Amino acid sequence: MARPITEWVDVDGDVSIIARETGEVWFYRPDAKDKGADPFGTPMTGRGSAATAVSLLDGAIHLGFRRIETTLATPSPTIAGYVMALIGAYHTSVDTAKNLRRAGRRFQELGRPDVTAYLEERAREETGHDRLALKDLGALGVPAERLVANLVPEGIAPMCRHFDELCAEDYPIGCVGYSYCLERIAALKQAADIESVKAICPEGVDATRFLRSHSGLGSEAAHVEETIAFVAALPADDRIKVVRETYQSAVIMAKGYNRELMRTEAEVIAILERAAGEPLGFDTGRPLMQAGSRPAV
Repeated sequence: MARPITEWVDVDGDVSIIARETGEVWFYRPDAKDKGADPFGTPMTGRGSAATAVSLLDGAIHLGFRRIETTLATPSPTIAGYVMALIGAYHTSVDTAKNLRRAGRRFQELGRPDVTAYLEERAREETGHDRLALKDLGALGVPAERLVANLVPEGIAPMCRHFDELCAEDYPIGCVGYSYCLERIAALKQAADIESVKAICPEGVDATRFLRSHSGLGSEAAHVEETIAFVAALPADDRIKVVRETYQSAVIMAKGYNRELMRTEAEVIAILERAAGEPLGFDTGRPLMQAGSRPAV
């Protein structure tokens, strides 16, 4: 009987994720005195599997977010906060297709048509998602184009820069890890999350296009499964790079999301109104303007 596949990745020089095909996963942090005898200090070289790939990838996200779990902000949803989130969603999606195609062209040059095909398919699937965020903003009666032109949320900007840099690298396989991290987190959103947003929106307003698409009810769950299968089939060196980048992206995202969530509602409204150049009519979390008072984008 064949032995189950075991994979491991040292994600940050201090802790390794170990995953077995049978479903076990654990984190290993060697003692300083045992560094020279670290059984997982040598990079893996064997073949992968979907079962071990998902454990490594999700384990990397868990580790990245664990750094802030004791300080993670969980504010009550408000319209102002949701508008800020939509602006962030616009910026994390507006250059996605362009960046993935750039990385795909580089892999074509490197003689890796398998990676190019995967990235080009992802680029096609992500094209136009920024327009969903603009439509949602317009439905809420705020000046969508002006807001996204004048404001990149401080917690979101590092994520955007990081993805740009990953896709511009000479060997941009790390962009797969970033994309997995973003899609895996989005896939956790379920119907209850969408309903909680609908509950704070003005009556008759549909402002959840982007959220529905980027949730477990949309395409994200399928994207996650496809990426797991793709990563599992990569050479070991590539799998290591993807898992490490998934971890690094999770660290950046955790810090960025938490920074945005820790703002008070008054701070969020002030930032939005400075970017809009006009009062937006927010009052205790609800906009005073009625649906349709501004043209939808």
